[in-house]
Parts: sequence; C-alpha cells; structure tokens
Amino acid sequence: MASIFRVGLTRDFLTPAGEFAMGDIGLRALENVPGLSFDFFPEYLPEVTPEQIAGYDAVISLAPRYTRRTLQGANFKLGLIARFGVGYDMIDVEALTEREVVLTITPDGVRRPMAAGIVTLMLALAHELFAKDRLVRQRKWEEKLSVRATGLGGLVFGSIGVGNIGREVFRLIKPFGMVSLGTDPFSRPEDVADLGVELVELETLLRRSDFVSVSCPLTPETRGLIGERELSWMKPTAYFINTSRGAVVNQSTLYTALKERRIRGAALDVFEIEPIPDDEPLLQLDNVILTPHSLCWTEECFRAMGDSAVRAVLAVLRGEVPPHVVNREVLKRPGMQAKFETNRQQWRLLAEGKVERSHP
Repeated sequence: MASIFRVGLTRDFLTPAGEFAMGDIGLRALENVPGLSFDFFPEYLPEVTPEQIAGYDAVISLAPRYTRRTLQGANFKLGLIARFGVGYDMIDVEALTEREVVLTITPDGVRRPMAAGIVTLMLALAHELFAKDRLVRQRKWEEKLSVRATGLGGLVFGSIGVGNIGREVFRLIKPFGMVSLGTDPFSRPEDVADLGVELVELETLLRRSDFVSVSCPLTPETRGLIGERELSWMKPTAYFINTSRGAVVNQSTLYTALKERRIRGAALDVFEIEPIPDDEPLLQLDNVILTPHSLCWTEECFRAMGDSAVRAVLAVLRGEVPPHVVNREVLKRPGMQAKFETNRQQWRLLAEGKVERSHP
C-alpha cells in the first residue's frame, strides 16, 4: 500500500552500528498502520537541516536543534515535531509556530522515572553514599564513623517548580516524613493541598530547605535563576539538586559555593555545556554527584515517552489535535487548520481504500 504519511526519527535514536540505543520505544504501534511509513534520518547533525525534514509529515526528535534555518525548506509539509522528552529549549518554538508546525512533548513518560531519579540523588546525598564507597575502595574502613548520614524525618525538601515532575517527587517522599515546600508562579495552594506542600517565595524556600531541587523548565525567566545571591540564602548544611537544565544555575558560582563548603553538597544531572568539558572544575570536587543528563533513562521511561510520541503522530495522521501541545496558539492558524483538514480527508479516503494524497 502506498505511503501517504511519512514519519522521520532523528538518527540519535540509533547507535553508530544502527541498533536501537534505547530498546523498545513503542514504534511497533506505527507498523501496519495503513498509509503510514517511518524511517530514520540518514545521519545525525546537531542542527537539523531543511533537507533532513523535507518530505516528512511528522518527526519524532530526540536531541538535535531546530532553528529558523531548519524550517526554510521549499518542499515543506511538516505538521508535527514530537519531542522525545519534556525540555524543548533546543527548538525555536516561535519559528515552528510561524511555519505552522505543532510541537508536542512527552510528560507522561518522564514523570515517574525523573521523580524517582531525583529521590535517588537525595538519598545518595543524605546517606553520603559516594563518600562511604570511597572509604571502602581506599581501604579506610576504620574511618567509617567519620562519615555520617543524614536522617530525613523532619527535614525540609524544597522544589523549584511544582509541575509534572515536582508534584510526583512530593508524592514519592511522603513516607519519609519530610516538610514539603514549593515555589512556582503557575501553581496555586489548592493545586498541591493534597500533597501537603506549602507554596512560598523563592527566598523563603532556599533559606528553609535542607534539600533544594530544581524541576522547572529553561525559559527566559528561569535562565540564571540561581546565582550567588540565591546560593547565599541556603543553609551551609543544605544540598542542591539540579535535573532541569544547566543554564538555570550559574555553574561557576555553584562550584565556588561547593568548594568553599558554603553548602554541604550537590547532585547535578545537567550542565551549562554538555558533554561536560574535561577541564570543568566541578570534576575535582568530592561533595558533588555528577550524572550525564541521563538520570531518568530507564526502560520504563523510554517506552512511555515513545508511546506518548507515537500517540501524537497518530493523532495528527487522523487530523486530530495531539496531546501535550507546547505551542497551542498554532492550532488556530489557518495553515495548521488546513493541514489538519487535509489529514482528516485523506484518512477518510484511506478508510475507503483510496491512498493518493496531495498536500496544501
């Protein structure tokens, strides 16, 4: 049967040998869909080119950037970029909207794995896991009483961001008997009342919290949100966790605070520059845990994100609004409405056994 709807996947879903890097991401749901075909970009480029997206109706994308240059192709029929993840700072959303392309994300897939990862970092910090590991490896068993863990009961956990992931973290830590604080301009007290979360200003959260976790998106408003002043508000016994985006935090200032022991420790999954440079000073510290922007990467996460991205693709194929649209203003634009209508018409024709397709 002829293909009427082409889906592309960025090459970084595959290993250099051409195997699936993440295992099962739910692509079987695209197989045997009448009129639909999918394939992978022939190469990975940090910035997607117009030639790479030419001819595709939808793209499932992992890491590369999308800029205005990406969207300059003459043969342009793209209607959807389904971002595999929740961050979209690598995508020029305004440019997508102008070219009438929907951007979706996959929050349902990330929520529990990311929250579990944050709790993992909190526990590793509280229990001085890496310091105790070093004692054994360095044959200093007799010094074990010098490394003392921190009990969680009654301590304060503060989340900068009380959205999809932040709320899930609060659910997971309830059995620990901690005090929960949150700061988020988009949350209301009634939104988190069932979780026992007190919403406060950023300064209050930083001054009171024993663990500060960043779970907000990178936006113009949050870029550089945590700097020297904000870190100075933290307790010297407090820990800092960042799993959102590196640019939310002034990294050099955080390094200084850690080196001078003005805060007790940190755990970072994200950095201002990724991969982290070989000469990054954070690598020399013994009071920070570093992970390579992969904290939530589990089989559960990959499959759930894939299922969400595939649902978005199938919705657009049918001419329907997909779930988790970022740029909802694009839905009212005439060009986007025309793409949806074309898809609806062709889906009906497909059901009648007619597979020819034209594009607006």
